[in-house]
Amino acid sequence: MTQTSSSSTPANPAAAQGSHMWVLTLDLPGRTMTTQYGTWTPPAGTTRYDAFLAIRGDLVARHPEMANANTIFFSLEPNRL
Repeated sequence: MTQTSSSSTPANPAAAQGSHMWVLTLDLPGRTMTTQYGTWTPPAGTTRYDAFLAIRGDLVARHPEMANANTIFFSLEPNRL
């Protein structure tokens, strides 16, 4: 995952965000659950499944205890209204 931060306000705030917004909830039954979210611009040709694996992989890299967790919820949508 690539996250962008800026100390100044860009002319178009959405331009500082990824092209897609995601939400992922993982659960280790009876132990712990986590919901994470963010934005991401996937490389050209990325499938929804590729995006899921990349996002889940990044979350597990930051929270190794979730490596065997069940996916409860995953959403990936264009980051626009």
